[in-house]
Amino acid sequence: MISRRVAGRSLAVLLAAATAFPAGGTAAAAVSTAPRPAAPKPPAPVPLADLVPGVPPGPAQPWQIDTPDQALAPKVYTPTKAEDAVEPKDAAPGTYDLVEYVPLGDAVAKVTCSKQTGPYQRQVERWLKLKVDGRQSAADCKAVRAFQTKHGIKPASGFAGPVTWSTMMLLSARKNPNAAKKCPVRTYRVACVDLDRQLTWVQKGGTVVFGPVPMRSGRKGHVTRKGWHTVYWRHKNHWSTLYNQPMPYAQFFDGGQAFHAVYGSIHTTVGSMGCVNLELGDSRKLWGVLKKGDKVYVWGRRPGG
Repeated sequence: MISRRVAGRSLAVLLAAATAFPAGGTAAAAVSTAPRPAAPKPPAPVPLADLVPGVPPGPAQPWQIDTPDQALAPKVYTPTKAEDAVEPKDAAPGTYDLVEYVPLGDAVAKVTCSKQTGPYQRQVERWLKLKVDGRQSAADCKAVRAFQTKHGIKPASGFAGPVTWSTMMLLSARKNPNAAKKCPVRTYRVACVDLDRQLTWVQKGGTVVFGPVPMRSGRKGHVTRKGWHTVYWRHKNHWSTLYNQPMPYAQFFDGGQAFHAVYGSIHTTVGSMGCVNLELGDSRKLWGVLKKGDKVYVWGRRPGG
């Protein structure tokens, strides 16, 4: 009885060995012919919708979701000289600080170097001339943090978020925003609205006479309408009939859509209700450049929208 059990076990061992090491082969040969495991995929970036401001909001950073836009075309009339003479109030100090949007966990823990993959990881890696693999690494974080510190982006945690990417887009566009020739060149003034990079500028012929400056365009469902438009009404101290809030330096170009300033950050993950939102200083300068009848050209698609 014992001899049969021993014999059975010996046979099982021999069969297992024959399966692992085919005739004429060795252990090394078996390993070399085995299929290699697939390389792990890069971690999915944190969705824009899951990000929060990286610093606590305050009086100068209301972080409004909606913006003081206009649902319908305004009632057109000629403002009085007194209305035109009054300049809109200035924004509170710190209103337009560059505050990055980061994962909630990073914000709560106040991490100094994020391990999370940002929604603009590959783009930021490429811009900084790092290894483009879509994976956040210690080297990536160090390089992104250095960029954020240099350009005043808070918190400088190395997270590749929308404000960091927007700043890179602005820096890249400063010398020649129309290098890709997506905004038509005309002999007259054309206000160019680039939804892809969230930038706007004005050019006359091949000369840029304003900008480029950062902007915020319409969100999904309320997109800033593409194509050619015309500035048809301007009101320096316009008031929104939709949100009952000020729309400083409003220049309407298509129905209820207009260039105008907002008293809050334009760097948010949620777009406007269709208008082209600008910082107050940029909107004030644009007021002095555009005139009624000037042309506006819109193209592209807002990231994440």
